[in-house]
Amino acid sequence: MLPRPHHAMSVPVKQAFHIEEIFPSIDCGRFAVKRIVGETVEVWADIYRHGHDVVAADLIWRREPESDWQRTAMIHHGNDRWVASFVPEKTGRYSYAIEAWTDEFATWRHGFEQKRKANVATEVDAMEGASLLTRALSGGQEATGKIARACEIFLQSGKCESLLADDLKKAMAEGQDRADLTRSKPLTLTVDRPKARCSSWYEMVPRSQSPQPGQHGTWNDCINRLPDIQAMGFDVIYLTPIHPIGGTNRKGRNNSLKASDAEPGSFYAIGSHEGGHDAIHPQLGSLNEFRRFVAACVAAGMEVALDFAIQCSPDHPWLKQHPEWFKRRPDGSMKYAENPPKKYEDIVNVDFESDDAEELYRALRDVVLFWVSQGVKIFRVDNPHTKPFRFWEWLIKEVQARDPDVLFLSEAFTRPKVMKGLAKLGFTQSYTYFTWRTERWEIEQYVNELTGYPEREFYRPNFFVSTPDILPFHLQRGEPWTFKTRLALAATLSSNYGIYNGFELLEHEPIPGREEYLNSEKYELKSRDWDKPGNIKPYIAQINRIRRENPALQQTSAIRFLPVEDSSVIAYVKHSADQTNVVVTIIALTGGFREFWLPLGDVQVRLGHGDLKPVTALENLKSGPTSPVAYGGMRLWIDPIHDPVLIFRCLG
Repeated sequence: MLPRPHHAMSVPVKQAFHIEEIFPSIDCGRFAVKRIVGETVEVWADIYRHGHDVVAADLIWRREPESDWQRTAMIHHGNDRWVASFVPEKTGRYSYAIEAWTDEFATWRHGFEQKRKANVATEVDAMEGASLLTRALSGGQEATGKIARACEIFLQSGKCESLLADDLKKAMAEGQDRADLTRSKPLTLTVDRPKARCSSWYEMVPRSQSPQPGQHGTWNDCINRLPDIQAMGFDVIYLTPIHPIGGTNRKGRNNSLKASDAEPGSFYAIGSHEGGHDAIHPQLGSLNEFRRFVAACVAAGMEVALDFAIQCSPDHPWLKQHPEWFKRRPDGSMKYAENPPKKYEDIVNVDFESDDAEELYRALRDVVLFWVSQGVKIFRVDNPHTKPFRFWEWLIKEVQARDPDVLFLSEAFTRPKVMKGLAKLGFTQSYTYFTWRTERWEIEQYVNELTGYPEREFYRPNFFVSTPDILPFHLQRGEPWTFKTRLALAATLSSNYGIYNGFELLEHEPIPGREEYLNSEKYELKSRDWDKPGNIKPYIAQINRIRRENPALQQTSAIRFLPVEDSSVIAYVKHSADQTNVVVTIIALTGGFREFWLPLGDVQVRLGHGDLKPVTALENLKSGPTSPVAYGGMRLWIDPIHDPVLIFRCLG
């Protein structure tokens, strides 16, 4: 028989603790949890070890690339569950972890006190505690002084009371050796500015802002529109692509394959001899005029979001400068983009698998950084799900490492897990399926999904009511109450929402049988009367005002649906973090007069810094009057033709 080989044994003497079920955590820490500046990060974990020794734990955190950890003591909540929290004060990427160790002095003290109660404590037992004081070397000056004095008093008097003082226990918790300290795997946190969590978007097509029919809009025309948009209460103006448009295979009106010389083409066919993604269409104006537009938006309390669409016209400068970035067909011709059966003859896609992919990555990053240098801090990314995920994770980190205030909105209408995957890897906000959710049960189900765990930790939904690409069937009838319903649902269910210009004018003419606009301004200039009779601009302004005045509506996750018996009416309650602001919204989902009972039995509100109290009255945030709550609720009615939405502030 051959001798058995000898193996050196590695003894795990320090990893004494199990630190499990850390909350919040996305895919075991693979992706970052999201918060905003000033928002509390509450961390929970199961922490345990063998035996009966007293356990201590800290939550530690640091902002990258800082090296020093900040810490706060965790509190035992019961059944080995521990909790602590911290408040990040700056935007950026953070790491956080949990440290656990045996509190030897607290263990000794507990045992000694038990022995004293049983009258079995000895002098040797007391000396064991004193010996622990002599090994406490790592505390601050104040803790070290307390420990030294307690040790001296015990040595002089021999009385154990000096070892049992509460201030000594605290000093020893800070200063004693932590021989078996165990640290969890670090987790990541992205801290954004408040706009990441709450924003109201107005999607503008710059070239359609001229008041003269058939005339291409300019930055001056866009600036002239700002007071109107500001009056409606929006704080983000999102611009469709502003770059030069190619001439090869240019699309005509209604996406026709042939364009006349006078037709402007699709603004998504980016690039011509006049420049590419870092250039401005010359008919809009110069870069200096664009900067003036950005400054005008800031002065009006708004900021600019740009469309970042990674696709090129065949005339884009990159095709000549970097032909290796593009794939060719077997016959040598360039393959235009397609999503069968759809074809996009006026654009080609870059090849992320090219031999020069690293240079392509850097070029695209530099496009974003160029516009950041012009004052743009928000980007709506077109179809990110059709590009490699590794690229987006890299690009977002690269950009936010230079400026953590930059935000990215993912425009991905695709499979749910893909949409969530994009949100995990770094997108600040995400488009959703809200556009097609119309029945009460599916709205409630979908919102509960987005606000449940873990989605609420990484997925910030942005509810757009329509886009240049999507005219939902439910808007195609042009009924004002439907437009108001969809606006109010988007604005009160989600703290991020948006409309596409023309929504305020109830634009609704479709291509028959399709969810697309007839005579879409993606392919032509459009001129509008922005004060057209029948517009709902005052209604939009009212909803946005209510959002600004109520913190409960400036977040998405703290929401609960109320069981109204009428399935044609949806009702939900949202509250601020401190629960001092509680808002109930009731919306009719169908036409026709509705009368119903609103149950409020267990809804509560906090008065100042006091305890939570049952709701005693509702203040109508649209019309002003206050009505008392009786028998745990209130009987209400809605006439959608008049107004399909009720919004109340809860009073205690």
